[in-house]
Amino acid sequence: MSFSRLLAAGVLAAGMVHGTIALAASPCGHSPVHEAFNVLGLKSELMVTALSCKTQDRYNDIVAKFRPILLKEEDKLNAYFRSTYGRSAQHEYDDYITQLANVQSEKGLQSGTIFCMQRMAMYDEVSALETAEDLSNYSEGKDVVQPASFESCAAPAATFRPARRSARKA
Repeated sequence: MSFSRLLAAGVLAAGMVHGTIALAASPCGHSPVHEAFNVLGLKSELMVTALSCKTQDRYNDIVAKFRPILLKEEDKLNAYFRSTYGRSAQHEYDDYITQLANVQSEKGLQSGTIFCMQRMAMYDEVSALETAEDLSNYSEGKDVVQPASFESCAAPAATFRPARRSARKA
């Protein structure tokens, strides 16, 4: 087994353990929207790395490999923004994507010249992943920087109980 595959397997295992702990500690457990925020946050972090480190070809390879998964996660996020923001959903979504890239770029600027060295291994790690679950677990374990905290728990289902009528005799 090559060193990069061994490294990726180790990071994936750590991501799964961390993801499980984070989900257990989360007040609402696993949420498809939470997963979508994580996966698209990871995609953004890879894009910022590609632009900062001039590795667009590696980014493009990953996006092509995971295109169906990324589109599905993007659909989940769009549905979240539509249900949360209604008519201003597209504006809010665009604002979120811009803020996400900005906060991740800022983190890169703070890291200085070491940023690219720190981020290059991420391409190998993500390339070694194969399934949507792998990508989700990896992004959960990566603790991707987000511009804000979004409520991504599903609301509990309402239960309807008809009122009881008691018969009274006069």
